[in-house]
Amino acid sequence: MKKLFSTKYSAGVFNLALLFLRISVGALMLNHGYDKLIKFSEMKVEFMNFMGLGATTSLALVVFSEFFCSLLLILGLFTRLVTIPLIITMGVVIYKVGKMDIFASAELATLFFVSYVVILLLGPGKISVDGLISK
Repeated sequence: MKKLFSTKYSAGVFNLALLFLRISVGALMLNHGYDKLIKFSEMKVEFMNFMGLGATTSLALVVFSEFFCSLLLILGLFTRLVTIPLIITMGVVIYKVGKMDIFASAELATLFFVSYVVILLLGPGKISVDGLISK
């Protein structure tokens, strides 16, 4: 019972938790990005034109973020760097698509946003390609 209320943790469990967070959040977002990637030609006509970049460019940036950055996040390669486009993408979704309604229409984007900020702050953990490279 004492262990349930303990604030102590081991480095191994911490790194395992980061691995679980990276893989789960990355895989869920990878699914969103994959849908956009395979339906790119259909979606580029109706996609949001963010900051005057054009619908095609905006969609390409979202696909890069949601698919390719998520893939690198799962691997734990350039982890902190790839969370930046993901944070920006989720910020745009929260602001433009969800209309800042973080408890209703933008709830999922907010969960992703918070998860990416946590990964940015904590790093990939030792169970990652970044962790292997740093040895």
